[in-house]
Amino acid sequence: MSEQLIFKAIADPTRRSIMAMLADRECSLGEIASNYEMTRPAVTKHLKVLEQGGLIRVRARGRERLHRLQPEALKTVSDWLGFFSQFWDEKLDNLKREVEAENG
Repeated sequence: MSEQLIFKAIADPTRRSIMAMLADRECSLGEIASNYEMTRPAVTKHLKVLEQGGLIRVRARGRERLHRLQPEALKTVSDWLGFFSQFWDEKLDNLKREVEAENG
């Protein structure tokens, strides 16, 4: 999956909310839409973006389509954030040394 599609998918708060909902169980479009004050077509657009980003899986059960979170796709986000954590760690270490020097 393209990193751009993943980051585009998680950029929207509604899509992040949908992801959280799908973390526990599979849901149909109707179940998902019932949690939002928007039309089913609007929810479908959000689901399509999540699917394109590889963040959800869709499977058919009869006429129904069930959606489920694919948490493995979030590894890309985790890796990206992990790279930047080194800068925070360094800044916090410097701050700790400064505070200890002032109090020591």
